[in-house]
Amino acid sequence: MLAARLCRPLSQLPGKTPSVSHRGTVLPRGLGRHGLFALGSWVLTLGCDLLKQVGSKAVLITGCDSGFGFSLAKHLHSKGFLVFAGCLMKDKGDAGVKELDSLKSDRLRTLQLNVCDNGEVERAVETVRSSLKDPEKGMWGLVNNAGISTFGEVEFTSMETYKEVAEVNLWGTVRTTKAFLPLLRRARGRLVNISSMLGRMANPARSPYCITKFGVEAFSDCLRYEMHPLGVKVSVVEPGNFIAATSLYSPERIQAIAKKMWDELPEVVRRDYGKKYFEEKIAKMETYCNSGSTDTSSVIEAVTHALTAPNPYTRYHPMDYYWWLRMQIMTHLPGAVSDMIYIH
Repeated sequence: MLAARLCRPLSQLPGKTPSVSHRGTVLPRGLGRHGLFALGSWVLTLGCDLLKQVGSKAVLITGCDSGFGFSLAKHLHSKGFLVFAGCLMKDKGDAGVKELDSLKSDRLRTLQLNVCDNGEVERAVETVRSSLKDPEKGMWGLVNNAGISTFGEVEFTSMETYKEVAEVNLWGTVRTTKAFLPLLRRARGRLVNISSMLGRMANPARSPYCITKFGVEAFSDCLRYEMHPLGVKVSVVEPGNFIAATSLYSPERIQAIAKKMWDELPEVVRRDYGKKYFEEKIAKMETYCNSGSTDTSSVIEAVTHALTAPNPYTRYHPMDYYWWLRMQIMTHLPGAVSDMIYIH
């Protein structure tokens, strides 16, 4: 009975969805976006004191071509920040870049930024530094948002795919962070890393993504310990299923990935698993992608709080109740129990 209830799909779960949590305390979305939220003995202030002093505080966001980064760039600009929006496709005239540029604001500047390219990261640092009124006072915030995803069981996934996902999600985060840390330290500013609920709990057919996000979590913890005496606050945002809102997967892209994957499989793997098994797994991925939330406001609120609150949280959990509860069970109960409920 417990297993059946905990495995109910999102559409059948009652209630509203949590947007932000801290050390296990859930703050439900729907209580409002401003002022105070109180739940039990915890009180959350959405950075009200600091938001009044935003002025020209500079923030760089990676991965602003679409999804979270695109929305966040516009939102922080509206709050008064000086926003540097790093875009992978700026040089190719991507639609998202054009829309950001169309605002024609001296407080929102798009930059060509591939987080896998040392040269582009270094040029981004120089661009930001030269744009600051007083570079010696540093840059207030960095949001490592750029990321890619894929799917496929371990035997279906090539080593090239593992390396490609890690190069963006993990090493791109490390590379960009290391490049901007001198500016962040001077400002005693904020670092926000976008991880995932799959950075806390593993999932079948998602090992390339899980590996990188687990790595982002560990990197963030280590850096938080090191930066604490230097005044830089490090936060991690762990979104739930927002695939429908981030344009990571379309039905066409899922099928294209699946076809390429099947065509490149070793013959022994194709023979042992069979096409029927493979297609069933692809169908599950399509169902998962269709179930995602299209409202990214909880993620945007979490990042904003991390950048503006006097005391930002270590971790934020913008996700619905189903995924929040599943994450708590999979990270706190014995593996045999969570496996029985969610995996077997």
